[in-house]
Amino acid sequence: MAASSGVSAAADRGDSECILEPLSLPESPGGVAAVEESPSVPCIFCEECSPRAEQDQLLKHMIIEHKLVIADVKLVADFRRYILYWKKRFTEQPITDFCSVIRTNSEAPIEEQDNYFLLCDVLPEDRLLREQLQQKRLREILEQQQRERNDTSFHSICMFCDKEFTGNRSVLFNHMARDHAFNVGLPDNIVNCNEFLAALQKKLDNLQCLYCERTFRDKNTLKDHMRKKQHRRINAKNTEYDRFYIINYLEFGKSWEEVQSEDDRELLDNVEEDWSDWEEHPVCAVCLFCEKQADTTEKLCLHMKEAHGFDLLKIKTEHGLKFYQQVKLVNFIRREIHQCRCYNCKEMFQCIIFLPMKMIHSYVHCQTVKMN
Repeated sequence: MAASSGVSAAADRGDSECILEPLSLPESPGGVAAVEESPSVPCIFCEECSPRAEQDQLLKHMIIEHKLVIADVKLVADFRRYILYWKKRFTEQPITDFCSVIRTNSEAPIEEQDNYFLLCDVLPEDRLLREQLQQKRLREILEQQQRERNDTSFHSICMFCDKEFTGNRSVLFNHMARDHAFNVGLPDNIVNCNEFLAALQKKLDNLQCLYCERTFRDKNTLKDHMRKKQHRRINAKNTEYDRFYIINYLEFGKSWEEVQSEDDRELLDNVEEDWSDWEEHPVCAVCLFCEKQADTTEKLCLHMKEAHGFDLLKIKTEHGLKFYQQVKLVNFIRREIHQCRCYNCKEMFQCIIFLPMKMIHSYVHCQTVKMN
């Protein structure tokens, strides 16, 4: 292939000569709403249209019928507005003023050669258009996110236990993280929440694991798989979820992986920075029954034995608790103490300090017996 003038020449002239006035994003006779709600995207050159969801068909049509190639379409934030803009511009000036001309079969006879036109962001006008569309989409996404943050009419059912939640969306996400170990990140980082939950629910309804995305024969097998394999999380590599996270809208042409990798490179650039004054705080373990902290589990076990009459090591030995059973026991105790409730008699107390110690012994004993 051989490329001739067009974009490269325009780029050399500089932005000031190529773009003499601010870009204005196109609107239909019906206004902005009509543009956004239209179900189809027109061809730049003819009356051919394709549904928004099938933009690849329109791109194929423009390549075959009109010899136009649009580079990096995935980086165009609003494909319909982008197409409408260039549809108007191509009626005002020749296509060669904007596009590089790529000649195919350049060594063949002239009658066998073809000229294709490449539209890309090397052209300053195209680059500016893409950036404006990105900024517009970011504003819309941030506005949508703020509406969802303030929304108190949210209503949804947990996909794991069928409990209903109303009020703010954070209530449901916090419940799934706390009670089902299903964490999708901070609720404030999520946008288009209802669509996100619907996409997750659809996968589960299709008996598909949210993480490894394997399909199983029935719901119980799927639940056991996700629990045992710790697959109660989404697949971060699945780009289907990118549109539900704000980070993917922040920088033009960059995904969350690229943003994070740039942060890592910045750290690597400062490898010679002096860390001699760094003081690492020791990791503290917290007592199951009070606010006491200790820097080792041995000290904490001794405290609980002396202050609360709770001998975790003895219970572990007497009942032969394995690691997973110990974790279940500790989590169970923390939950019941946090809720000020006695497991054995279900009696509720106004404060943890009013929870009788004999009841602590009682429900700890009952739970260890139940686990075995």
